[in-house]
Amino acid sequence: MDTGLLILRVVVGLLIAGHGVQKVSHRLGGHGLVGGTEEFRHDGFRGGTPTALAAGAGQIGSGLFLALGALTPPAAMVAMGVMTVAITVKLPHGLWVQDDGYEYPLVLVVVTGALALTGPGRWSVDHAVGLTAWPLWISVAAVVLGPAGGLLTRAVLHRPATPEGATAVARPAD
Repeated sequence: MDTGLLILRVVVGLLIAGHGVQKVSHRLGGHGLVGGTEEFRHDGFRGGTPTALAAGAGQIGSGLFLALGALTPPAAMVAMGVMTVAITVKLPHGLWVQDDGYEYPLVLVVVTGALALTGPGRWSVDHAVGLTAWPLWISVAAVVLGPAGGLLTRAVLHRPATPEGATAVARPAD
């Protein structure tokens, strides 16, 4: 079981971290911070550069912590929050990824939630420093608060859609 958790944590954690790197740099096929900022604006989010930085930092940090098995429930909570926002963006496209759907972010939310509940296994930083059994309430709180935080982020930062044919009101730069 510990070997399976190690493989799962490392692969999923590094993929999440890599996705964050793409948001804020030109590495791993990213379009730099300007591209990440434009992606969020295109998806209807206010905040511009700070939003891209927060999302990128959240993904990089939570992904690396998950890969290491360090502070696993809180790291999973952050990853679930960011990926819940991604689900809300892709929701109108349906489930399947070939249609730009939310399949991939949903898998990441479920896997990171499962890691929050199971723990990182024996080969982890948590185990090395004696955090072998997180209290169940912390793990459950992480699984609830991660997606709830993502939904709250969406509610606070997303601009309402402008009805077709309506004239958009000029907004100050984010």
